[in-house]
Amino acid sequence: VKYDLIGKLTEDTQLTRSTITEILKGMSGVVFSQYRQNPEDFMQKAAGTINEQKATVVVEHLTYSPVEEKHKLHEIFTVDKKPDFNRAVKTEHHVYDYVFTDSKTEKEFVTELDKSVEVVVYAKLPKGFFIPTPVGNYNPDWAIAFEEGTVKHIYFVAETKGSMSSMELRKIEEYKIDCARKFFTGITTDQVKYDVVSDYAKLMNIVK
Repeated sequence: VKYDLIGKLTEDTQLTRSTITEILKGMSGVVFSQYRQNPEDFMQKAAGTINEQKATVVVEHLTYSPVEEKHKLHEIFTVDKKPDFNRAVKTEHHVYDYVFTDSKTEKEFVTELDKSVEVVVYAKLPKGFFIPTPVGNYNPDWAIAFEEGTVKHIYFVAETKGSMSSMELRKIEEYKIDCARKFFTGITTDQVKYDVVSDYAKLMNIVK
């Protein structure tokens, strides 16, 4: 079977043939020898590595600016037509009576949020609320409003992750989270804070 290495990498990375050629020239002989051993695996891994590096460069230079476009609440906060109540948690301070959680981490987070005296209202953000990024749309987990005067950040947008180790987050998630940080830094006031938290205690350490 004959393979068009440069053509395949050009297609998978959207770079020019000359750029791909220069990248391949820069590889060590040991690394490039893997192509002869397993061409398909080599092309897949090479394209993945190149795309990761492309994303890193793009994210580093990414900026967001406010626009005039606005959305109505009912267009964002919609209710599933057939909700799965096996995942539901009854709440007092959520925008709806029930929160449909996706993991044990989220369920524990909701429980702590709902009994917190500092939290006025919170919402699990629907898929309709997303941030466009170069590596795909990113949907943060939570929007939280705290009692004014009790914390330094009244409004908080949170992403809950069971593990905070970057080694355990998929690279694509890391890129999206980096973009989200730039997004909220660029378009919001100091009152709005975005961060990734592992649990409610970590959240309070940030906002207090």
